[in-house]
Amino acid sequence: MTTRDKITPLKRIDALITWKTTSGQILYPLAMSSMEEQVALILDGGVAEAIWLLEHPTLYTAGTSAKSADLLDAKRFPVFETGRGGQYTYHGPGQRVVYVMLNLAKRGGDVRAFIAALEMWLIKTLAEFGVVGERRENRVGIWVRHDGRESKIAAIGIRVRRGVTFHGLSLNVNPNLSHFDGIVPCGVSDHGVTSLAALGVGATMAEVDAVLRRNFETAFGPVVDA
Repeated sequence: MTTRDKITPLKRIDALITWKTTSGQILYPLAMSSMEEQVALILDGGVAEAIWLLEHPTLYTAGTSAKSADLLDAKRFPVFETGRGGQYTYHGPGQRVVYVMLNLAKRGGDVRAFIAALEMWLIKTLAEFGVVGERRENRVGIWVRHDGRESKIAAIGIRVRRGVTFHGLSLNVNPNLSHFDGIVPCGVSDHGVTSLAALGVGATMAEVDAVLRRNFETAFGPVVDA
């Protein structure tokens, strides 16, 4: 059991949350500008909270705690500095990226509880595909035991502005795992990276999305299609 297992759960509210899924690959700068606009509107009270599911072309992102030594191959893919917490991570086709724009202030304002809720959302989603996802003390994200080692299957990196969250999480459905070789993912070099496909789960992105949506509504509140 980790300390996050002992945190008071995030408050669930019943206000409708917009759920948007974008097909194709969205350029990272475009996604960031769209997310910034959405957060600004939420802060102004003009729009509902939002969840945005998408895929990016191959790229690396550097969080606010990224160390230059963890970028092992700076020329392999484009590298973007970003305001989320965390270190280096990879995004690319076959990975479900979920940007989570919620009013945390209405849910109790506890960032640790928010991260714990995101982790549990992922754990319950993985469980429906027969995968046991686990938390680890001092390691944000979701881990699985496979082939005698621990491997990360989902990453979490968030930012909070005046009580509204943005950035979010990524779940490896069927990405090219060799693309992670250009970085030390999330600063952790002692463990591997895996995916649903590498674990023998042949789920489509649409199937994963449906399970993510169902488990999100249970934990956070009802959604409506954008």
